[in-house]
Amino acid sequence: MDAFYASVEQRDDPSLRGRPLAVGGSRERGVVAAASYEARRFGVRSAMPSRTALRLCPDLVFVPPRFERYREISQRIRGIFLDYTPLVEPLSLDEAYLDVTENLQGVPTATRIAREIRGRILGETALTASAGISYNKFLAKLASDHRKPNGQFVITPQMGAEFVAELEVGRFHGIGPATAARMNSLGIRTGRDLREQGLAFLAAHFGKAGAHFHAISRGEDNRPVVPDRPRKSSGSETTYPRDLASPEEIEAGVEALGLEVWEWCETSGKLGRTVTLKVKYADFQQITRSRSSFEPVSSRAALAGTAIELARGLFPLLKKVRLLGVTVSNFEGDQAPGKAQMAFDFDDGAIAPDRTTASRSSAS
Repeated sequence: MDAFYASVEQRDDPSLRGRPLAVGGSRERGVVAAASYEARRFGVRSAMPSRTALRLCPDLVFVPPRFERYREISQRIRGIFLDYTPLVEPLSLDEAYLDVTENLQGVPTATRIAREIRGRILGETALTASAGISYNKFLAKLASDHRKPNGQFVITPQMGAEFVAELEVGRFHGIGPATAARMNSLGIRTGRDLREQGLAFLAAHFGKAGAHFHAISRGEDNRPVVPDRPRKSSGSETTYPRDLASPEEIEAGVEALGLEVWEWCETSGKLGRTVTLKVKYADFQQITRSRSSFEPVSSRAALAGTAIELARGLFPLLKKVRLLGVTVSNFEGDQAPGKAQMAFDFDDGAIAPDRTTASRSSAS
């Protein structure tokens, strides 16, 4: 979908159409959740602090997010997808992979299917969508960004490797700013540069991700489209109106988040073995701490207590804290027999959770 949250707000309120719009909190500690294309022309983007967005675009209009509304429209759009194929893998409310190799309508080409789906979305929701068509997920994702907004693009098997070769690595789906910077420091700036590196070199510098980078630099991606991907985690996080400076404040914040997460565990009936604490400091450095055990965390007190113990490992505080988050994962029944893990702690501050992680958030 094109600027989905912002487009829904402009559709529902005609007075917002054509105006630079941000969905999110306008207060001092607010964050932009989504920006309209009018706002993007000023450099406003999602995850940007609201005060920064207002400096870039003084006429920016803020509206609070309405996730129930976005979820309702997302379900209608998914219903359109399912008219063509049962193989629909949602990435978020506004994005999904579809495998239309064998489609329910007997349409002969994926290009035509994409055009029909986009037409139906526009007709039934008055919203525009863009599509990428290719022979694997990685290239389809790249193609979907190539003609935004309200367009589509095809990368054929004959085009794949060369299309990747010409792109800067920072534009690759799954390569964030930190990884792109590491690649640049190694002289890897384009897909062609990446393709020239051996598998051993990439594994040495990027660990398990090295094999994936080696494949996608050649236009290869064998991941199937997986419908209804199981939920792997649930969490809650908060950006605070003022930075937290004392252990007492940190522990109180962590305990409150742990209790919120436990509410989901009780409602869903899912118990996890791993509790993760996320901390973002005032200087925006982000770290995580996790602890896993043989048995699932089975009570509200146990979940909150584990999260607090992880927080205490950060004391004494060297700098103030801007954001806290607590997540439970590694759900009972998700592991194969005999694969239970020993208890452990780890710090994975360089890598943020990917978009397959389902979470609840109270941050604006």
